[in-house]
Amino acid sequence: GGPRPLPGQEVSVKVLGALEDGGLVERDPRLIFVPGHGDVVQALELGVPTMQPGEVSFFLAAFPYAYGRPGSREPDVPPEAPLLFEVTLLEVRDGPDPQPLPPAVRLRLGSQRRERGNFHFARSDFAAALRSYRLSLRALDGPATAPPGPEEEEELREQRVKCLNNCAAAEMKLGRAEEALAACEAALRISPDNGRALLRRGQLLAEQGRDAEAALVLRRALELDPASKVIHTELSRLAKRQSPQPST
Repeated sequence: GGPRPLPGQEVSVKVLGALEDGGLVERDPRLIFVPGHGDVVQALELGVPTMQPGEVSFFLAAFPYAYGRPGSREPDVPPEAPLLFEVTLLEVRDGPDPQPLPPAVRLRLGSQRRERGNFHFARSDFAAALRSYRLSLRALDGPATAPPGPEEEEELREQRVKCLNNCAAAEMKLGRAEEALAACEAALRISPDNGRALLRRGQLLAEQGRDAEAALVLRRALELDPASKVIHTELSRLAKRQSPQPST
């Protein structure tokens, strides 16, 4: 009973997903997402908005509406596999994450959305990946019912850095250098010695012609990872560009 989810509303669902042979590949007692944000497979994106709270539905999803042609490693879904989903719509709320959440729930929600972003990124849907990464950050930075403990605080910090690095990668794929640079700098404010953020920041500065700044950043990255061939290559490219060309 009750109204179906409207655009922009957040839903909580219980989900079971099974292969044709009956093998269970997904079990989530409380999956939270906003339909249309690209957080979940299309079968759920399209199916859940047709449901009412308390309803149980079965969706038989051909592979384009499940995990696509390549399948998935987490969950373990073979290539081109159709899936049967059993979905219970538990709750519909106005807007994403309106209420404070325990730190453990923030971590779970943030990880779930980041993994969904990785799913989109692997399929070269960089805009959808970026949307999921931003939703992950929103969950990680959202209000909490209680202060996180030391271990939870450290995990929240690590998750934020991973998400910001992923945002930078997606922005680079979309050709948005300024936004990618901002994501790298946000990651470095949290973790100044993060090698991935340093490397990407150096690459982006070099692309903008800010060679001296790029060299400083890349040398710092090299101090942290002296064996990195990528950093050596970037520094060599900068050195060649800065060295005077012989006159003809």
